[in-house]
Amino acid sequence: QVQLVESGGGLVQAGGSLRLSCAATGSMFSTYTMGWFRQAPGKEREFVAGIRWSGGVTYYLDSVKGRFTISRDNAKNTVYLQMNSMIAEDTAVYYCAVQTVRVGRYEYWGQGIKVTVSS
Repeated sequence: QVQLVESGGGLVQAGGSLRLSCAATGSMFSTYTMGWFRQAPGKEREFVAGIRWSGGVTYYLDSVKGRFTISRDNAKNTVYLQMNSMIAEDTAVYYCAVQTVRVGRYEYWGQGIKVTVSS
């Protein structure tokens, strides 16, 4: 089984930056994609960014392209989300997740971490 722990959230001013980290423990044998989702108050959860664990291909929500960068460190079983030029609409709880080959969907989820952008 895989356990995910997020860190690096907090309060930031509009125009500033934050870097989120997600550390995975357990077997990563079946990992296909590691990704980030977010949920703002009163909104549906949405996909933000993902990275293929083996090949490194990345995917982004249109509204964060050019501002956010997802990266990985396979040796440390860790994925990062660098968030720059942040805006109020980025305020949400951010979740790290793992898509597995075994079940073909996002199977493992972190507990979530709060990000607040002040204007």
